[in-house]
Amino acid sequence: MAVVALEDAPRKARELFDKGFAALERGNLGYSIDMLLAALEIEPRLIQARRFLRAAEIKKYKEGKPGPHIIATLTNLPSLLKVFSSSKKKPAEALKAAEKLMRADPLNLTFINALSQAALAADMPEAAIQTLEIAKEHYPTNTLLLQSLGNLYLQTNQTQEAKACFEEFYRLRPNDPKALKALKDASALDTMKKGGWNEAGSFRDVMKDSKEAGLLEQESKAVKSDKDIDALINETRIKLQREPDNVNYRRALADLYARTEKFDDALQILNEAQAVSGRADPQVDRLIGSIRVRQFDAQIAQLRAAGQPSEAEAKVKEKDAFLLADATDRVRRYPNDLQFRYEMGVLLFEHEHLNEAIQEFQLSQRNPQRRTRSLYYLAMCFKAKKQYDIALEQLEKAASEIGVMDDTKKDIIYEIGIIHELMGNQDKAVQNFKEIYSVDISYRDVAAKIEKAYKK
Repeated sequence: MAVVALEDAPRKARELFDKGFAALERGNLGYSIDMLLAALEIEPRLIQARRFLRAAEIKKYKEGKPGPHIIATLTNLPSLLKVFSSSKKKPAEALKAAEKLMRADPLNLTFINALSQAALAADMPEAAIQTLEIAKEHYPTNTLLLQSLGNLYLQTNQTQEAKACFEEFYRLRPNDPKALKALKDASALDTMKKGGWNEAGSFRDVMKDSKEAGLLEQESKAVKSDKDIDALINETRIKLQREPDNVNYRRALADLYARTEKFDDALQILNEAQAVSGRADPQVDRLIGSIRVRQFDAQIAQLRAAGQPSEAEAKVKEKDAFLLADATDRVRRYPNDLQFRYEMGVLLFEHEHLNEAIQEFQLSQRNPQRRTRSLYYLAMCFKAKKQYDIALEQLEKAASEIGVMDDTKKDIIYEIGIIHELMGNQDKAVQNFKEIYSVDISYRDVAAKIEKAYKK
């Protein structure tokens, strides 16, 4: 069962989500949990609501005086047994019951496992994965959790994530043959996926039609020859003749035209796709914008190769104007698409339209995939306006929501340090730079900053 984006959810579910999110930001955690659960009651596939629900539950749990998890397990044993007993016959009810358990103790591994199993039974593997990913932030060395999450990644063909999960599993248990086998299997599947193979053998061994097999082999190549692309174009045209209303074929054909720099043909195909569908399609719109950018890049490269630098620079400015105008138009047509809001915010920030960028990032932070980056850019906007205290609030909020020192958190911690420097808080700045220095000495100029601090 596919997840539902916020903009595609029923209106009532969106309203409840907005109330729950606003309450979470104000610290009204109980009300936030109530509203987010109500949103999920209407649309259980709204995974965005489930993520913020978990954040509210964990925060509320930590602010209280939590007792041993075993006490919560025993207290809620009847509900727990109900989850396991009804998962097969009534998975939707099992999932609701599991959410009640999580409200009681969101860091209880028994409850986490119960919700994961209920989500899988309800054909919602994304919810199961999300649950285990959040749990992993709090139990990074729990090998059973790593195994479960890694296996779920494999089931959903997320081989790169599975490989990373089993690498951690193997690091924790290097002498365990099961850990080694799991890592080898995940690595092999990831390699095959990157190479375009779905099976260990040749495509021709499993395809009845050798012509179709040859075309699939061509599609799997990372670098295609002109002959390969021409064959794919012809085959896609034939498919399109059989199914003229298939927008996916039109998108594929446009991409193939763009690879051979037949940009006008690609754009014509996509405009036809919009007309055929009879409605606005954000994916087609995005592809139109992407191909226009590739067309600009090709023209700029040609002008530079022809020794026309001033004309090339003029084309660069034309491209920049197009990017901003295209993003503005896309946000106008799809005002509830938070990814488009985020992209618009980045462009506005790069063009130094700070107040307008702030407005977009304040909206796009509701997108779980873009929340921390939105907070980061919000801080950069306030920093550019020299409103350092507000910038610091955004960065500290973003840092608190990331459990591991990944590249995003390094950027955030670094900027916290920079803002402390600008505010004259040198000791606090050094402490933040040390956080990065201890895990990545090569990050930007932290090594120089730390050495300078020690010399003083």
